[in-house]
Amino acid sequence: MKKDIHIPEVKDVFVAVVQEQHPEYKTDDWNAYIINNKDVDLDTVLIVSKGYSEDKMTPVMRHTIKLLPARSYAKIEFMQNDVLQLNNEFKVTFFEGNAMLDKTYVFRKNTININALQTIPLMQLKGVLVK
Repeated sequence: MKKDIHIPEVKDVFVAVVQEQHPEYKTDDWNAYIINNKDVDLDTVLIVSKGYSEDKMTPVMRHTIKLLPARSYAKIEFMQNDVLQLNNEFKVTFFEGNAMLDKTYVFRKNTININALQTIPLMQLKGVLVK
């Protein structure tokens, strides 16, 4: 029966977009990160990202992180300024122990901007966070 199927809820895994200065070019770049704020490691993290609006769509990007240790983060991708005007979706799937979990994180169009910056957990950098 459908009611007997337990789908675990994803907790303490976030996606953040952080503005950082590029060390070589001295430009302010937006970079997407996945954050594991859990006390356990995440295995085989698969991330599928895309940007979209009513009339535009970016190519789908796929990323794999073999192991994301507990209380750590990893860079997903660089985000060009043009895609910040689109909805940006990150579908994240990973193994926690023997369970496979997934969650979709969406940054609505124009929500990634200087005015929305907040301190990101674990990173101690300013960025925009989706829980």
